Amino acid sequence: MRLGQLLEDVTITGMDGDPDVDIQGIAYDSRRVRPGYLFVAIRGHAMDGHAFIDQAIENGASAVVAETLRTGPGPTSVRVADSHEALSALAAAYFRHPYAGMGLVGITGTNGKTTTSYLLESILVAAGHRPGVLGTVTYRYPGHVCPAPVTTPESLDLMEAFRKMADHGVTHVVMEVSSHGLDQGRVRHCPFRVAVFTNLSRDHLDYHGSMDDYLKAKSRLFRGLAEKAGGGPVHAVINFDDPRARDLMELTDAEIVTYGLNEASHVRADRVELSRNGISARIVTPKGPFEVRSSLIGDYNLSNILAAAAAALSLGITPETIAAGVVQLQGVPGRLEMV
Repeated sequence: MRLGQLLEDVTITGMDGDPDVDIQGIAYDSRRVRPGYLFVAIRGHAMDGHAFIDQAIENGASAVVAETLRTGPGPTSVRVADSHEALSALAAAYFRHPYAGMGLVGITGTNGKTTTSYLLESILVAAGHRPGVLGTVTYRYPGHVCPAPVTTPESLDLMEAFRKMADHGVTHVVMEVSSHGLDQGRVRHCPFRVAVFTNLSRDHLDYHGSMDDYLKAKSRLFRGLAEKAGGGPVHAVINFDDPRARDLMELTDAEIVTYGLNEASHVRADRVELSRNGISARIVTPKGPFEVRSSLIGDYNLSNILAAAAAALSLGITPETIAAGVVQLQGVPGRLEMV
């Protein structure tokens, strides 16, 4: 693919060199650069990729995208205002916008992301779909499982994973979206159809500094949801029991679906029975009530079930299928497993 083609959706502020150079691959780690690659220098929390531009050139980079412009002999140099944003757009273009045709679901919050993703995956399977999951435990899709190095991969790795999933017939991708991933723009070009907020409690303040900044990072998943999706139904699924729920509800342009034990929630539970053997409850929804049973234990897992049910309803899945998917999930690795 030509560099100029890759740059069509990137706002550039300067260029030195040939825009028609052929690009054989993209890397943001200079050690992974091969001859003919495009190297994108991004600023990380601990390291700055701009310090490794020379190493990338030595390894054969044909072009460099960075927040500074390198002039003179050497590969084509492209200057951008935000190299994280540029990497996201370049990755989407290089992997041919792999999310097209797949339903993307993003789950964010301090707790409950992993269990909610497992529940939603089980529901999607019960509905006859082929889901893929990117989360804290593994990255997986039918026939493929690998350990997860990070909860939310960098945009280049994310788009590569999407491409593999799309090529294997995946219909939906369920993602755990971390506050770090949101703050660093890793999911900037992901057109989520459903975004789920589980809760907010004290965590990651070494990175974010304050609870307000932590919430601000989480809120990036919900800002401009409908605009990014470019048409079709888009839903923001929000835990109405959380004190910060209304903050998110006020800023999203998507259709809001609330869940929780609060009687004003769109999706709520009553007739709840909790024991060491699991959970049984009636789920009340705008599409009618239905009974659920789960081997998961703990009241917080009832909240996770409500989150998954609300997300599934937003995807058009029937209450009966949701109940079948919930009961099929026997447990979540490393999450209060019975010994």
